[in-house]
Amino acid sequence: MEKKTSIIPPIEGKFDAILLFGPPGAGKGTLGKFLSSVGSHFHLSSGDIFRGLPIDSPAGKIFHQYALKGNLVPDEVTIEIWHYFVSGLIATNRYYPNEQLLLLDGIPRTLEQAKLLEPYVNVKKIIALDVKDHESLFKRLQKRALVERRQDDLSRNVFETRMNVYLKETAEVLKYYPDSKITHFNGDLKPLEVLRDVLKELTDLMV
Repeated sequence: MEKKTSIIPPIEGKFDAILLFGPPGAGKGTLGKFLSSVGSHFHLSSGDIFRGLPIDSPAGKIFHQYALKGNLVPDEVTIEIWHYFVSGLIATNRYYPNEQLLLLDGIPRTLEQAKLLEPYVNVKKIIALDVKDHESLFKRLQKRALVERRQDDLSRNVFETRMNVYLKETAEVLKYYPDSKITHFNGDLKPLEVLRDVLKELTDLMV
């Protein structure tokens, strides 16, 4: 009996990626969308993945249980859902790993996630958006909440929890990667000014 071959070829090798870092409201999503349109690369926000999960699905129940309190989904679950989603993008010809960079926004958020992600991702560069004025971040999130109807962005308590998580856990992730791959940018600037500065740094990589 002949062995069946899958119509979806197996994923081989790692995905070349640029990681976008910054506190809540720093503009990672906006920057990722700009960069994807400029260089025809694929911007993938972990937040969009999880918010799109049906609330009555097993993964959706887990996500909403944590997100409503401003906490992170367990690391292994996060990476498993992320990898499954990326596999689906490839299978449906929405993301071409041999041609496009993966612009990762919101992942990895912890040191453990960075380690779990390593078998799948080849990190080419890390963009770190630094914002000194935390109150301006909360105001940005409030505006976003009105536009995108993200109720969790309206809560001061959820914002403070997210900031604490970022400062204590996510910022630690940067220490996991070589300094040579990390470039810091002033996230207090206007979005187009941030894009200008990032493109100057990444021109050779993005084209």
